[in-house]
Amino acid sequence: MKVIGLGILLMSVFTGVSQKGYWQQHVDYTMNIDMDVNTNRFTGEQELVYKNNSPDTLTKVFYHLYYNAFQPGSMMDARSRTIQDPDPRVKDRIFHLNEDEQGYQKVNSLTQNGKAVKYVMEGTILEVTLDKPILPGKTTTFNMAFEAQVPKQIRRTGRDNYEGIRYSMTQWYPKLAEYDKDGWHSNPYIGREFHGVWGDFDVKITIDKNYILGGTGYVQNPQEVGFGYQDSSKKMVPHKGEKLTWHFNAPQVHDFAWAADPDFTHETAKLNNGTVLHFIYQVDSTEENWIKLRPYAVNSFEYVNENFGVYPYKQYSIIQGGDGGMEYPMCTLITGEGSFGGLVSVTVHESIHSWYQGLLATNESKHEWMDEGFCTFAQYKTMDHLFERKAMNPLARQYGGYIRLAKSDNAEPLTTHADFYKLNAVYGSNAYSKGAVLVQQLGYVIGDDYLMEGMKGYYYQWRYKHPNPQDFKRVMEKVSGIELDWYFEQFVGTINTIDYGIKDVVDIDGKTSIVLERIGDMPMPMDVVVTFKDGSKKWYNIPMRIMRGSKGKDMYGIERINKKPWPWVYPEYKLLLDVPMNQVVEVEIDPSTRLADVDRENNVYPNLSDQNPVLFDGK
Repeated sequence: MKVIGLGILLMSVFTGVSQKGYWQQHVDYTMNIDMDVNTNRFTGEQELVYKNNSPDTLTKVFYHLYYNAFQPGSMMDARSRTIQDPDPRVKDRIFHLNEDEQGYQKVNSLTQNGKAVKYVMEGTILEVTLDKPILPGKTTTFNMAFEAQVPKQIRRTGRDNYEGIRYSMTQWYPKLAEYDKDGWHSNPYIGREFHGVWGDFDVKITIDKNYILGGTGYVQNPQEVGFGYQDSSKKMVPHKGEKLTWHFNAPQVHDFAWAADPDFTHETAKLNNGTVLHFIYQVDSTEENWIKLRPYAVNSFEYVNENFGVYPYKQYSIIQGGDGGMEYPMCTLITGEGSFGGLVSVTVHESIHSWYQGLLATNESKHEWMDEGFCTFAQYKTMDHLFERKAMNPLARQYGGYIRLAKSDNAEPLTTHADFYKLNAVYGSNAYSKGAVLVQQLGYVIGDDYLMEGMKGYYYQWRYKHPNPQDFKRVMEKVSGIELDWYFEQFVGTINTIDYGIKDVVDIDGKTSIVLERIGDMPMPMDVVVTFKDGSKKWYNIPMRIMRGSKGKDMYGIERINKKPWPWVYPEYKLLLDVPMNQVVEVEIDPSTRLADVDRENNVYPNLSDQNPVLFDGK
């Protein structure tokens, strides 16, 4: 009741905040799919009802045809064979695929409101010229007949992955591209993330009767399909023939994924609020880990529900498949081999994507750090809880990854489009490590309590939408009362680094003078903790003047003394203590290690540096 009650309160507060001028498109999919497991090909019929909620008249639409990436000479293939550090799962494998191993999607017919329209296929994008423009506020219906061949598993989607899963069906259907205030997002599929239109999915998949399915959406005919989905108190509906039709319905999602294998087993576990977790995996040498995983997955969902906002769907499926771990609405596909700790960590990460991307559907090609970074932040907070580590900074590893990148010659700003990073490794360090550091460090700036309140508020205000960095920043500003333009401009838009140090500690007329210096280009507020001879500690908080406020409650648990703000243009700041220097044992900048300081060796007295810039007296 505590979780639900708090969630309702926050939801009412944050959803009541005006989002004047915000709009998003809406689409409803109805699909009928017939899969041939012998040829690995399927045919499909798709009805797509599209609502233009924009103020613009649309004369074209675009579809993604992801499977076409898995052909020799595709943009994904070319990029992987020319980038300095290719994804080891891809490398030149696409180039060497046989015809029956390649992927393709072919559109056989397409109509708008019953009339044929012109279309051109360019790699993974279908460009459609409309029969009639779609006016603002109007709805149109597209009907498409298509066929596809499932590629051999290389990246995210495909058949027969290295663990023997027959079908990992992700990015598998012609998917309408998103149109928003920035225009169309018809990015070719090169290997990164996705952006989709919110809507409802009604999907029927006809496949060999021995195959067990799991994925996005609720099974509508459980008494026909069985395999653990049925109500044991009711009679099964007999079926004839060698194939079985699975009927799924998924409300308010922006993608649809599924997996299928004849050797799957299907188990369930239930959260306190009734949400059902489905575990779908092969019974083999990894079975013990999958069984051990269940209570950890339940505990993870309970923790995230309480701290980040309540998961709104009635179920979530954890499915063995894919090529590592990848998130989709209401489900994830992850590989099962490896250590138990690794399985837990990947499961936690991918399931938390239900919050960051599944429900807060940021354009992750443009703002990949809001997806992977936020998810990584919540993942390591959750892992700290699950394994009772009680670390002051559970994201220490992410800080290390970011700092190594920041000190290298390869750093790029977080504003870099995901497809355009010069190195895959830089994308990874930025999206996952620097993105997570941005959130954790924000707690250092505004206070940990405000941070967690803001994360929950952000969720309730922006779920089922497409938030951007400004939307997140404004939530945090409203929660904390602190201006944060400078923080996002510097940490997101530049590669400027943070480096502060204790330059000098001296006695002045029986008082202790501590001179702090800014060495790096990015300014930050200061937390300075002083340990005295009697064993007591005091925390001196020095905000920046441009913050127009100071942080809220934080994690130190000791007396806090607020000092005069530091105008960031001054390279130095003097902190004057009304105690003799012989009573000071230690001075430390940021003992919480949440400040992404690229050189912490000068953060503790008596490790001193020696410089002489202009001094601001902040006493």
